[in-house]
Amino acid sequence: MTGSSPPSLRVAVVGATGAVGTVMLRLLRDRGFPASEIVPFASERSLGRELDGGLVVAALTEENIQGFDIALFSAGATRSREWARRFADCGAVVVDNSSAFRKDPDIPLVVSEVNPGALDSHDGIVANPNCTTMVAMLPLKALHDGFDLRAIVATSYQAAGGAGQSGIDELARQVVPLAADVAQLCDDGAAAAAKVEHRVHAATLAFNVVPLLGALGADGYTDEELKLRDESRKILAIPDLAVSPTCVRVPVMVGHGVAVRATFSQEVDVDRALELLRAFPNLVVDEVPTPLAYAGRDEVAVGRVRRDLADPRSLSFFVVGDNLLKGAALNTVQLAEALLERGLVGAPVS
Repeated sequence: MTGSSPPSLRVAVVGATGAVGTVMLRLLRDRGFPASEIVPFASERSLGRELDGGLVVAALTEENIQGFDIALFSAGATRSREWARRFADCGAVVVDNSSAFRKDPDIPLVVSEVNPGALDSHDGIVANPNCTTMVAMLPLKALHDGFDLRAIVATSYQAAGGAGQSGIDELARQVVPLAADVAQLCDDGAAAAAKVEHRVHAATLAFNVVPLLGALGADGYTDEELKLRDESRKILAIPDLAVSPTCVRVPVMVGHGVAVRATFSQEVDVDRALELLRAFPNLVVDEVPTPLAYAGRDEVAVGRVRRDLADPRSLSFFVVGDNLLKGAALNTVQLAEALLERGLVGAPVS
């Protein structure tokens, strides 16, 4: 498309009224995505609802999905499995933010700064990684290019917002009743926790951390932890990458953190590692990166970079990022932009 004016595209946003879908709509507008029309789709209870900019929520029907160039999905895996291929068959390129297609070997799983070349093999659908994997991929890719990554031990500190608006709301409801009796929080924590309900998170989250996130499998790992392993291998194209994951929910509204111990095939130099991290796109080095400081920011932040005390081939660091932005909506829109830049929108499916 070099040397010609950018095309004007019809864009569908499926799941437009959810936490991620709402951000997708804002980013399409704020980043100046060249759309002639944006059509929001959502559940039946939202049909006809008017959103910002005068957009009106439409129904998912065979008639309504015709004629789109790009469809951005954030409506859950069930809805994606039902409708993504239908959009693709009608000529749209689908960028899906659910877990529906991430493990499919024939569907690219892409972080815009890490493996954009994978977009070239799309067959009409592109998958967006899990928000925790996404945050960790930027520093891991930067360091892999310099030192050849072989293994990671990753412990996540995942925000309540990773469970959607209901996760944020549950945490918010718990804070005031528990904060009213600080002595009880110190002296009888179990009684304090019992004063509030928890349905979204595995235990009371306010003033607490919960080391169970996702559905437990037979091997003792949760599906959230296995996503971190499987998606890291696929995105970085390291099929034998050794991954030891633990996922923890923390009382933060928005913004995931991950403590990583990364092991490489060669000895690492901290100064060189910092050079690689600072040069990587949309990644900033911050002495004390916190989720709160980066909530609402596009960048991923990494800090506490240090060589392992026992292994000269290993580095430890802490990385944070907004799980609704880079962890979900922003990467989805960036992939739409990358598809356009690479001339992949509207191209015949392979």
